[in-house]
Amino acid sequence: MKIAVWNLEWLNDMVTTDAEGRPVLKPGNARVRGPKPPWQSENPTVAERSALISAGLADLDADLIVIVEGPNLGGELQAIFDALAPGTWSCHVQRSRYMSRPGPDGRRLGSSQCVGLAIRTDRGSFADPPVLIWDSEDPAAGTVHDASEPFFLDVEENGIYEWFRYERRPLYAEIRPAGGQPFRILGLHLKSKGIFQAYEWSKWWQMADANRRRLLAQCRHIRTHFLDRYLTEAETAGIPLLVCGDINDGPGFDTSEMRLLASGVETLMGSVWKPGLTLGNALFDSLPDKDREALDFGDLSTTRFPDPIFNDTFHRVWIDHILYSRNAPAGWVSEARIPRDTAEGTEYWKISDHFPVIARIDLPAPNS
Repeated sequence: MKIAVWNLEWLNDMVTTDAEGRPVLKPGNARVRGPKPPWQSENPTVAERSALISAGLADLDADLIVIVEGPNLGGELQAIFDALAPGTWSCHVQRSRYMSRPGPDGRRLGSSQCVGLAIRTDRGSFADPPVLIWDSEDPAAGTVHDASEPFFLDVEENGIYEWFRYERRPLYAEIRPAGGQPFRILGLHLKSKGIFQAYEWSKWWQMADANRRRLLAQCRHIRTHFLDRYLTEAETAGIPLLVCGDINDGPGFDTSEMRLLASGVETLMGSVWKPGLTLGNALFDSLPDKDREALDFGDLSTTRFPDPIFNDTFHRVWIDHILYSRNAPAGWVSEARIPRDTAEGTEYWKISDHFPVIARIDLPAPNS
C-alpha cells in the first residue's frame, strides 16, 4: 500500500457547520488561510483551495494519509475528504487539549493544526475494522498518553529543569491491512523552531535557543518515554512502527543545534549505543549512494520559508519525515520520495507550504 504524509496547511480554516451542526466546507468564495504566490495579496478562496487539494489528493492516489495541520475534529476532516478526495475514506483526528501552564491552576485549552489520519476503504486494502485508534488525551491509552503529557526535563543536563508541553498530541493508531501484518503509526507535529521576523541579534539567539530546547525536549521525551518502551516491551516489540509527520527538524546540526550539541530528528531515530532500537529514515534510504555517503540532503527539502531579513531569499529545509522500526523484514518501507508536481503539472507548493512525502508499505501476512 502507499502511505503519504502531508502537512496541508491550516485545513481547520476550510470548515464550518451547517444549520444542523454538521461539519461542511465554507462557501466557495470565503477567503481562508493557505498558500498564496508572492504576487497575490489576498488569501485563497475555499473554491481555489478545494480545487488544488482535490488535484493533489487524486495525484497522490494513496491508501493511507497522515494529515498534519488538519482540522480540530474527525468529523471536520471527514467532511473535507468526502468533498474533495476520490474514493471512500475513514478519517480520524487526534484532539489536542493541553495544560496551558504548570501548577494546580493550569487550564486546558484546545489546539489547532492537529494530526489526522485518512484511510481509503473502497479498495479492499484493509481489514474490517481498518484501524484501531488510541486517544492520547485519554489516560486509558497508557504509554502514549503518559509520554505526551506536559513534563519537566533538564535539557542541557545542568541541573536546571524546565517545563514543556506538546502543542499537538501525537496520533497513535494500528493499521490493519487485509491479509498483511498490522503495523502502528505515531503521527507527530512538533512545535516549529522557525523565527520568521527580524529581531535584534541577541534576542534572535535567545529565541532560537529556546525554540531549539523545546523541540529537543519533545524529541527526547518521545524517545525515552515512548519509543524505547515500545521497542522493548513484549506487547509491542514485534509490531512494526512508523514515526512520521512534520517534525520541524532535519538531520545534522544547524547553528543553534551546534550550541546545544543535539539534533531533534536524530534523537528520535535513536542512539548508536542502542542500535537495535534505532529507526530508519525512508527518504534517506531513497538517496543515491553518493549522496548518502556524503550526507548530502540537498534534494530532500520538504518546505521553504522566506528569510526574515534578506528580500527574495528562501531557505529550503527537510523537516517532514517517515521513520520506521527495524523489527520487520528489511525493505518493508521503500520507494520513498517527495512529489514536486502532479501528473497534470500542478506544482505542489501551490497546494500547501509543504510537499508531501510518500512511501510504499509491504508487510507479509503473519506466519507466511
